[in-house]
Amino acid sequence: MDVMEAIAIAKKYVGEIFAEERATDVALEEIAYDEQHRSWDVTIGFSRPSIPSTAFDLFGGALSRTRTYKIVRISDPDGTVKSIKDRFLQPRDES
Repeated sequence: MDVMEAIAIAKKYVGEIFAEERATDVALEEIAYDEQHRSWDVTIGFSRPSIPSTAFDLFGGALSRTRTYKIVRISDPDGTVKSIKDRFLQPRDES
């Protein structure tokens, strides 16, 4: 498969699996090919409502959206999704 096919599979998968959580703004963030495993690692970012952490958040606060990042691993030979896992961003060093 080519890179565009891998991206389309990853975006569709994330959109479907997180649909109940009202995922929006699904977008490509990173992509890499792993030759050893013959798979694509596609990082997809999307927004979803934040989970309220306090009573104020639940009853009085504005509902905010957080950006989430997932790495979708796709088998190159057959295009199946093998895994999905969190992608944590490192804070930038501003110095």
